[in-house]
Amino acid sequence: MRFFFMDGSPLSTRPFHVLTIVSLTFVGNWYRAAFVFIQRQQVNSLKKGGKPLERETVLASLLRRLNTVSKLDQADIAAIRSLPVAVRHWEGGRAIVSDGERPTECCLIIEGFCIRSKTTERGGRQILSIHIPGEIPDLQSLHLQVMDHDLITLVPSTLGFISHTSLRALTHTQPNVAEVFWRDTLIDAAIFREWIVNVGQRPAPARLAHTVLELRRRLALTERAEPAVFEFPLTQEQIGEALGITPVHANRIIKQLRQDGIVDVSRGRVHVLDETKLAELAQFDDRYLHQDPSA
Repeated sequence: MRFFFMDGSPLSTRPFHVLTIVSLTFVGNWYRAAFVFIQRQQVNSLKKGGKPLERETVLASLLRRLNTVSKLDQADIAAIRSLPVAVRHWEGGRAIVSDGERPTECCLIIEGFCIRSKTTERGGRQILSIHIPGEIPDLQSLHLQVMDHDLITLVPSTLGFISHTSLRALTHTQPNVAEVFWRDTLIDAAIFREWIVNVGQRPAPARLAHTVLELRRRLALTERAEPAVFEFPLTQEQIGEALGITPVHANRIIKQLRQDGIVDVSRGRVHVLDETKLAELAQFDDRYLHQDPSA
């Protein structure tokens, strides 16, 4: 078999350096094509247990949560389902986007937990919020170009990345979706306000009790929490960073609440021991979560 250039001349008549360039160009194009194919495969599906992760699964928690706290019509739901989502695995403790970076996409949590945090010059870290499946914790990056905090996975997680370009196009063509996302960021701000009160004004045992009940309420929205048992994947050090106390103090509080028969926080889970005592300690009012769109 003989190979020819597009001008009809045989390959063997060309100088060696030309043949080398042709060979490298062919290999380079092959790798680029393979890379694009892999990227497309990542965007369309993710192998989980040998089966593709369906688009319905990728967006299920997001749609369930948005449809509960706001109201979406069928056109809105169809538009959100049509968003191109690049699905990726992320190991626990790895930054998704860091303070000072300029992200070009937003992150949807499909499975797992994430935190937002801020670290001081001396290395002290404050956890600002905990995020669960169905949430887009960096939605504000659509309009605030530079990140002013870190977004980090707590545990191995499955994340969906949606480009800012796609989200802007969606909000321009679907004004109601834009309003729903705007309401979502306002709820996020309301949760921040409650966290400021929690860390600044409640005693440490009540801080933990309040955080536990908030997370349970939010997880229940996407059917991921039972009343008595649910995931709480924070270490004692991370609990301290969220509550503004030392790990030693966090350890004492966890032991105290367990001994008092109120709640057991251990091994990444919460076991509610006494619902009445827990509610009394936390003084939890879920109004700030704004989960009723008519309220």
